[in-house]
Amino acid sequence: MTTEPLESEVRSAANVICRFGGRYSMELGIDVSAGDTREVFKWFLAAMLFGARISEKLAAKTYRAFAHEALVSPQRILERGWDGLVAVLDAGGYVRYDFKTATKLLNVCGSLVERYGGDLGRLHRMAESPGDLEERIKSLGKGIGEITLGIFLRELRGVWTKAQPALAEPALEAAKALGFLPTESSDRGLALENLLRIWSEEGHAAKDFPDFESALVRAGLTIRRQRRFGRRVG
Repeated sequence: MTTEPLESEVRSAANVICRFGGRYSMELGIDVSAGDTREVFKWFLAAMLFGARISEKLAAKTYRAFAHEALVSPQRILERGWDGLVAVLDAGGYVRYDFKTATKLLNVCGSLVERYGGDLGRLHRMAESPGDLEERIKSLGKGIGEITLGIFLRELRGVWTKAQPALAEPALEAAKALGFLPTESSDRGLALENLLRIWSEEGHAAKDFPDFESALVRAGLTIRRQRRFGRRVG
């Protein structure tokens, strides 16, 4: 069945959020808005799960399996051990990456505890610049790449002063497709500045911009699916 194009219902940043949803963290019951180190770690854990080549649905289900087991701190994850983590990953449907992810989680949490007392907020405070922040996070363990980093820091923009990740490609694609940016836009830094300006001009607080940015990512992924299947998705 043919549906109306995405553009037909999008008239403002607020409408994009209403249609596609905002922060992924809020959907998982995580509130990073105050920078609470416990909440930030929960989102970091979720970001590591979302960063693999796995569906959002399975990544979210797996995070909730960790939350159900109260495995939402680096210390608790280390205490559970490799076999226990594999069992939780499998329960969440993360079977394809269970062994590798269990190892990654133990290595990352071990580094975080050893270097920063298990406190990501301390890591942020010790970082000298946005670039240094990203390098410190990636150096926690093998397997934290640009995708995981972008997912994690995007929702901390405006919460952590040094969280300044590049605009994600799906967000740029959506912003152009929905008329927020010229179709020839390719400079992601300039695109981000323009989107921040649009957000401000609509009267929204800077700290809530991650809702718009995440909504654009969601919209961009929807647009990619539309192109893949050669049809509009309502």
